[in-house]
Amino acid sequence: MPTLSDLVVRHTALDAADLDWLHSLVSDWQLLADLSFADLILWAPLLPSADRPSVPDSGEQAADSVLAESGPPAGGRGANGHGERYECGWIAIAQMRPTTGPTVYHDDIVGTVVARGERHLIDTAWNERRICREGDPDWSTGVPVREETIPVRRTLPDGQGRFLAVIQRSTNLSSARTPSRLELTYLQSASDLAQMVAEGRFPFSGEEPILVRSPRVGDGLLRLDRGGRVTYASPNALSAYRRLGLHADLVGAELGRVTATLCYSDEPINEDLMIVASGRAAKETEVESGGTIVQLRAIPLIVGGGRIGALVLIRDVTELRRRERELMTKDATIREIHHRVKNNLQTVAALLRLQARRLQVPEGREALEEAVRRVGSIAIVHETLSHAPEEFVDFDDIADRVIAMAGEVSAPESAVTPRRVGGFGVLPSLIATPLAMAMTELLQNALQHGRPERLQVVVQPSAERLNVTVWDDGQGVPEGFDLDSSTSLGLQIVRTLVEGELSGRLSIGPREGGGTEVTLSIPLPAG
Repeated sequence: MPTLSDLVVRHTALDAADLDWLHSLVSDWQLLADLSFADLILWAPLLPSADRPSVPDSGEQAADSVLAESGPPAGGRGANGHGERYECGWIAIAQMRPTTGPTVYHDDIVGTVVARGERHLIDTAWNERRICREGDPDWSTGVPVREETIPVRRTLPDGQGRFLAVIQRSTNLSSARTPSRLELTYLQSASDLAQMVAEGRFPFSGEEPILVRSPRVGDGLLRLDRGGRVTYASPNALSAYRRLGLHADLVGAELGRVTATLCYSDEPINEDLMIVASGRAAKETEVESGGTIVQLRAIPLIVGGGRIGALVLIRDVTELRRRERELMTKDATIREIHHRVKNNLQTVAALLRLQARRLQVPEGREALEEAVRRVGSIAIVHETLSHAPEEFVDFDDIADRVIAMAGEVSAPESAVTPRRVGGFGVLPSLIATPLAMAMTELLQNALQHGRPERLQVVVQPSAERLNVTVWDDGQGVPEGFDLDSSTSLGLQIVRTLVEGELSGRLSIGPREGGGTEVTLSIPLPAG
C-alpha cells in the first residue's frame, strides 16, 4: 500500500510544509475518530495527470481512468478562489477506524480516486470552506451511514490559512440508541476538535509529536471549562483519581488544584502539572501519589479564536512504569556483573603474567602468555557488555581491539599490523565471546607460525550467516595438513568454539597466491 508521502508527492500539488501538517494530523487523529465513533478518510485534491511530477504508476492510471469516465469538472480548470489551480478530483491518502464503535469500511480506502461531483459533501466542504453535515443517512451498503466532511486548514506563519484536504467522517448507525452522558460528551468534544481542524488550530503547530504511549480516549477523559474546572469525568478517569487518593467528587473541582493537593502536599508543585491540569497548553505530564502513577495529556479546545475549555486524557501507567524500573534495575545489575567479571579476568591475566616472568622454561612461559591472551580476549567482551544497555554489542570495536592486541605481541622484526575489511555489526553476547576467542587464536597462530607480511580479517555478513575469513601471505599450512588430526591446542580451541558453541563451519587451507586462509561461517539468530 502506498504511503501518505508517496500519494501526496505523486498526485497532488501540496508542498513539503503541507505534507508535514498532514503527517501531524494523521499521527493524532485517532483521537477524533474515537470521540466521533466514526471512520475518518483524508481526501486530497488530485491534479490532472499532465501536472503530476512523477512517472505514471498503477494508481495514476486508475485515477486517469476514473476521471476520463466522469469528464472534467464543471467550469474546467481554473482558480479555486485562493489563487491555486483547480484540481480535477480527490484521492484518499489516509484512513483511520474508531476503537470506540463499529467501523463502516472493512476494506482499505487509501489510494481510491473519485472525480469531482461524485462526493457532494467533499466538494461542498472544499468549495465553501466549512463543515458539512447536511443530508440523510446513506443506505447503499445495507447499513445506515451518516456522512460529514471537514475541511483541513493549515495556519501559515503570517496567520493566514491554506486549505489542504478534506476529512470524510462516516458513522455506522446500525447500533444507534439513546446516547449516554459519556457519548454526548465525546460527540461534543469531537465537534469542537473538528471545528479546530477547519480553523487550522489542530494539530497544534510547533508542539512535539504525540508519543505512541500517550493516553487514549478509552483510558480516561476529563472535560474542563475555561477556568479549568471539571465538567465531566469518565468512569476510567475517576477511577484513576480514586487510586491517587481522591475521595471527593471530581466534577466541579479545579483539576490543577486537586491534582497538586493529591501529589505535592509536602514538596514544590511541578509547573508542568498546573499547565496540563488546567488545560492551558497541549502538553503531557505524569503525577505520582501513594504508589500510583497517572499520565495526563491536555488538549486545549480553541474555537472561534477563544479557548472554550480543554480535554484531559488520563492513563494509569503504574504497572508500566514499575516494569520499566525493574528492567532498568536488571540492566544495571547485568552491566555491573559484566564489569566485575572483566575486573576478575584482568586480575587472573595479571597473575598469569607475573608467573610467566618467573619461569625459566621457554615453553612454560609461552604457554602462560597464550593463556593471558585468551583471558584478555574474554575480558574485552565483558568490558564492552558492561557499557551496553542490552546483551548486544558492537563487535567491530571488540574485533579492532583483539586485532590490535594480536599485533602488539607479534615479533618486533615482523612489524605486521593486522587489518579488518568489512563490518561485523551488532552481535549477541552469546556469539561475541566465543568469536572473540576464536579470532584471538587464529591471529596469534598466523603471526607465530606463518611469519606473514600481510594479515587480514575479511568480514562478509548476510541476513542469515556471518562469514569471516582470516588470511595471511606467510608460509602456509604444512603439506598433508588435516584439521581433524591436528594436535595444535589453538586450532582445537577454535574448532570447539566455532563448531561446538556457535554451530558454525570451519575450514583451513592454502591460500591462492601463497599463505593460509581460514574461513568461519556462523549462523545468526533470526531477528
